[in-house]
Amino acid sequence: MELSLLFEISMLLTSACAVLLAGWLLWQGQRQRAMPALAGFAAMMALWCAGHIAIVQQWPVLGIALVLANPLMPMFFLHFAVQFVADGSKPLPAWLQRGKLLPVLYGVTGSIILLSWLGGGGKVISSSGFSAFFVFQGIGWLNLLYTVLLGIAAHLILWQGWRIHSGNKRRSIVAMFLAGGWGLLLATSFVFPSLGLNWYPYPMLLLPSYLLLLVYGVVRYQVLAINAFANKALLWLGMLLLVLALMALVSALLGQLGMQALSAVPASQLWLYSALLLLLSAACYQPLSQLARRLIYPGGQLDESLLAHWRAELQQAQSWQELALRAGNLLSARLRREVSVQLPAAGDTATGLHILCRRDSSGWQYQLTGWDDVTPGYRLQGEVFAALLLSSCRILEQSLKLADAERKRLDQQHLVELGALSAAMAHELRNPLNIIAMAAATTPAETRGHIQQQLKRADRLIADLLSYSGQLQLQCSRLPLKPLLQTILSQQDWQGVQCQLKVPDGLTLYADSYRVQQVLINLTDNALAFCRNQAQAQICIETQHDNGDILLYVHNNGPAIMPQQHNSLFQPFVSKRAGGSGLGLAIVRRIMQAHGGDVCHRTDLGWPVSFELKFKQQPSALSTQIQDNIND
Repeated sequence: MELSLLFEISMLLTSACAVLLAGWLLWQGQRQRAMPALAGFAAMMALWCAGHIAIVQQWPVLGIALVLANPLMPMFFLHFAVQFVADGSKPLPAWLQRGKLLPVLYGVTGSIILLSWLGGGGKVISSSGFSAFFVFQGIGWLNLLYTVLLGIAAHLILWQGWRIHSGNKRRSIVAMFLAGGWGLLLATSFVFPSLGLNWYPYPMLLLPSYLLLLVYGVVRYQVLAINAFANKALLWLGMLLLVLALMALVSALLGQLGMQALSAVPASQLWLYSALLLLLSAACYQPLSQLARRLIYPGGQLDESLLAHWRAELQQAQSWQELALRAGNLLSARLRREVSVQLPAAGDTATGLHILCRRDSSGWQYQLTGWDDVTPGYRLQGEVFAALLLSSCRILEQSLKLADAERKRLDQQHLVELGALSAAMAHELRNPLNIIAMAAATTPAETRGHIQQQLKRADRLIADLLSYSGQLQLQCSRLPLKPLLQTILSQQDWQGVQCQLKVPDGLTLYADSYRVQQVLINLTDNALAFCRNQAQAQICIETQHDNGDILLYVHNNGPAIMPQQHNSLFQPFVSKRAGGSGLGLAIVRRIMQAHGGDVCHRTDLGWPVSFELKFKQQPSALSTQIQDNIND
């Protein structure tokens, strides 16, 4: 390939890229005031390259005029630098903020160009590899000097911006400096013939890279869409270089294989045909990809707006049940088929098309069931939707954890306040109660008995209040369960109530003996209070094992608890029992949770009333000296 033709191809490629980039910057950078000036720089680069092509094509007047318009390139870049550096919280020096400098410089630039045109600032000569090439003469040297000074001024402004800015803006400025150094190295070959050096301007062949590096270095940190564009551009450029290398190899092998006609085809033509074929493939890739997607996944077209709608709707859910309902409705509306979604704590609603989301040791996973007979398009939408649903599950899980932590914090704060109030009340109430007890000593026996009974009730109420509101200090040890139960039961006034104890000998609990007695006394007292007046009243205490834990049941055949009271059983100051404080079951729950266990009311065990106590039996998880609040 002739050197002049190679030069033309380079200038044509640079000019085409510059025009495309100028249009793209004007379209994509409308919200950033510095981008139009950079688009002007790219447009002038296109005209400058077009001037060199015109000279090679024997249009000297047009070509010289375009090349002598060279100062507009650094002028636009200077304009861009001023706006780019000043666009932010960091102000420019006062001399750049007056607003009159740029119009003056544009006027001077226009004057220099006009003088260069009128004064014959350039001419065309033959040079190495060219029958016609531009050189400066006369006032044209002033044109060149002014161009260089504008470029220096623009980079001085960028240096000032580098000093006052940080982050992405500073990175952009560094990229511009690196690209400017590369551009200066390439541009030096342009003036070889003007200096009397009969050298071919090889560096100018790489001029397209300067424009791409400069613009990409600027906008990659400012306009994110350019990064996706650059990713595709680098991919296709790599493919182009690979095809060119392959064509060179094929051209060298054709003669050895006896294909003389094909081997006689110039390598430049093979490269040109290959490049055109690759460019045609790049242009057809997107529509062909969409066509293939429609053929393979009919009815499965997804776009960004639909995915954003799905994501927004799913993230509004405040509970697992709501998330499952929203997810099922969204996908059912999209596919026009019934789709059910199962999530943790949302219940099993598997019917027809089903999506199951669960969490295991490796994280959140989904499973599609019933989708084997649907079309690939529906299957694709189900897979994409399930992936979005997993993301919403992670977000909801974190949200619920934060809400639970905040609730526990408020509960703990409430207990601290209640504990301080209870201690003060106990102190203030026990003093007058002691005075009443002493004064009652001289009253008749019957009256004294009633007073003593009410004093015990008041003292029990104070003790319960202190137990509920104070911190629980556990002294845990191995304690035999059956002897403990026998001791507690022997102290009760059964009054004809039958009690069955179904606890094996040798069974031990790792727990606080005093606190466990509190739990069992509260439960047996409640049971006796409700079934003492029943015919054939019975209480049964039994144990079971559950995966290493111990379940202790306290049953009675007294009247069943009303369903509307189930949710409030363990809340403080809620009582069905006459004379009760309403704190017994609340204290039981606090003690059990302090041990790492739990208590619940059961109605499915064959007794009207059953309470289940779960004791965790992992001593390593509990120290022998624990001061633990239930709400931690």
